Amino acid sequence: MAKGPSARAVALEVLLQINRDGAYANLALPVALSSSTLDERDRALVTEMVYGSLRREGELDAVIAEGAGRQPSTLEADVLAIARLGVYQLLYMRIPSHAAVDESVRLAKASGLQRAAGFLNGLLRGITRKPPEYWTGIIEEDTGSFHSHPPWIAREIERALETCEVADNLGAVLDAHNEPPRVTLVHLPGLSEPTENPTPYSPLGSVLSGGNPATVAGVAQGWIRVQDEGSQLAALMLSRVEKLHEGDSLLDMCAGPGGKTAVLAAEASKAHAVVTAWEKAPHRARLVEQSVAGVLAHNPSVVNVVVGDAKVLTAPRPGFTRVLVDAPCSGLGALRRRPEARWRKSFDDLAELVALQKDLLTRALDLCAPGGYVAYVTCSPVVAETTEVVDAVLVARHDAILVDTPSVLDRVARRPVMGARRGSAVQLWSVTHGTDAMFVQLIQRVSSVG
Repeated sequence: MAKGPSARAVALEVLLQINRDGAYANLALPVALSSSTLDERDRALVTEMVYGSLRREGELDAVIAEGAGRQPSTLEADVLAIARLGVYQLLYMRIPSHAAVDESVRLAKASGLQRAAGFLNGLLRGITRKPPEYWTGIIEEDTGSFHSHPPWIAREIERALETCEVADNLGAVLDAHNEPPRVTLVHLPGLSEPTENPTPYSPLGSVLSGGNPATVAGVAQGWIRVQDEGSQLAALMLSRVEKLHEGDSLLDMCAGPGGKTAVLAAEASKAHAVVTAWEKAPHRARLVEQSVAGVLAHNPSVVNVVVGDAKVLTAPRPGFTRVLVDAPCSGLGALRRRPEARWRKSFDDLAELVALQKDLLTRALDLCAPGGYVAYVTCSPVVAETTEVVDAVLVARHDAILVDTPSVLDRVARRPVMGARRGSAVQLWSVTHGTDAMFVQLIQRVSSVG
């Protein structure tokens, strides 16, 4: 039987997909691992090298610049990826230096980069000749990263922390983004219930102790899905802010990839309500259909997935009783699972996102029936994307009031969620709650205020 690609070769291919083709680490890595012939030990090695080198990219580039005497941006993508993998092994993994160097050179030659092999050999051996403290000093002096984050992200998260009732400091919050997230499962209501390793807060969740989630009974049927606990709670705050009734209609305005849609659909199915899911991108709409397949098998009429732009799609009258705006955002609350995002985004990206977020929240309120509820959700704690969006939209309206969302969270959670209050909104944190940094503000549509 022919031997497949080595662990380092698989890691390199994933990194090139991410850096060259714009793939997401949390999507590209599982596909690469499932198609490989690697054993569990080597799979773990690949995972550590990929996620570790992505998280530490700013630090690795500072070391490469010092060691090579040239900016990393001047290197070919393949050579830079191998250099980052090699430096990461030297500085952050318990791999003998000679092995890290030799395997990096061998990987270059196997990838057709013979001319770069000498450069990589010299770079990595040069790094080994100086003590770790020297390179720690180089990283600390580098102005390009702070706790493995670009400075603008650190500033935005620090600003968000100042608006929250959370005891953790900026360093602890950023360091939490450099730790791998636990794998959590959602058990869709009416189809499955968590019986082992329940999540701390979500009544629908369980923690996977190890192994491949695809092998868990119920996953293949769509009754159980991989989903962050924060996402589970965000959907539950909307579905359980008040009891759902027969005839209620729920709208997920930006549904892809469908995790929250599936929770809402399962909740609606129990109450004989219905869900409409809008998604602009056809490929993401297909993901929504896959996410709700288990619910549809049980109740074929509970969900209607529509491909289209939420800003212009027509809706039934008198309106929806619940509307979820899981708005496109910077995603800075999910840096544990998408570590590459911190180096792919810039502060200038926020302006376009904020304009879209305001438009979507305004449309959500227009689509919501009087007495109904809107949940504005972002996987970002950034002030401009969260509280400032809500304030800007509501100041111009007299038909909407803020709901004390933390009290709703405590009512739907297994136990009180300490440190989650952000005024009338909920702000979860990876370091405090073990979830993605999810922001949730519930808003009730009323006939008129004042």
